[in-house]
Amino acid sequence: MPAERGPVVDLLRHGEPVGGRRYRGRTDDPLSERGWAQMRAQAAAHGPWARIVSSPLARCRAFAEALAAETGTALRIDPRLEELGYGAWEGLTHAEVAARFPEALAAFRRDPLRHRPPGAEPLEAFLARVGAAWAEAAAEARDGGGPVLVVTHAGVIRAVLGIVLGMPPAATFRVMAGYAALTRLRLDPDRGPCLLWHGLEPCAA
Repeated sequence: MPAERGPVVDLLRHGEPVGGRRYRGRTDDPLSERGWAQMRAQAAAHGPWARIVSSPLARCRAFAEALAAETGTALRIDPRLEELGYGAWEGLTHAEVAARFPEALAAFRRDPLRHRPPGAEPLEAFLARVGAAWAEAAAEARDGGGPVLVVTHAGVIRAVLGIVLGMPPAATFRVMAGYAALTRLRLDPDRGPCLLWHGLEPCAA
């Protein structure tokens, strides 16, 4: 087996936000105390990183800024790493969406490409911006030797995996990523991005 080569990029989903699970999208809720503990556990277990790139939303940015300040790590905020916009479902819990939009929710679950939530961000636009953000983060890892930490959202992590593994867009909606789960990609110079692990949960806080 050849030795692993190439820098690493880690994709870290934000920890638990205030308000718990919901179709949060771009609703800018902060991390809960548990969310902070989850992300700190991942940083202690899998850092340090040469640089950090973060979504501007508070549930990502606050931790990224704190970690960068504590470790002296370069930080870049990238708006392209924001979560997928859910339109009329933004900020609603799963139960609230099921009660208010039962037919739309059923259609979305059957076919998330053709049955978007009302007013949702077009999937093509989302994939384009995430693809551009991923390309820049990967270039930074290669140019600087990595490793790079990308602090972002479940939808963004799904999209990146779809891009690097050649998955059909509909298949990415079946990829799960819990709060503060970490996904590691190695940028092999011959094979391209290789998935080392996905969805590694933090230690119990």
